[in-house]
Amino acid sequence: MAMPHPITSEEAQTLALKALAFLASEPERLEPFLAATGLGPATLRSAAQEPGFLLGVLDHLCASDSLLLEFAGNLHLKPEMVAQAREILAGPPEAYEP
Repeated sequence: MAMPHPITSEEAQTLALKALAFLASEPERLEPFLAATGLGPATLRSAAQEPGFLLGVLDHLCASDSLLLEFAGNLHLKPEMVAQAREILAGPPEAYEP
């Protein structure tokens, strides 16, 4: 199977925002995310402005196969696209210096 086309940083951010909307659309999806992040409904909006937040959204989504497949299916995407967006938002791995 061919790899999906590479996506841009802007597309990765847009996909992560769609993932956040997906999580927020159902309390059964949002509550575990809030519990995992320590955020509350009142602090979610301000946290969304923080660097790394969108990466956290995709981390949460990728940690659950069923959630990932449901999200990807809703957008008619291959799950690999979500993983690719996560990698882009994570940035290059830091060099290890002993």
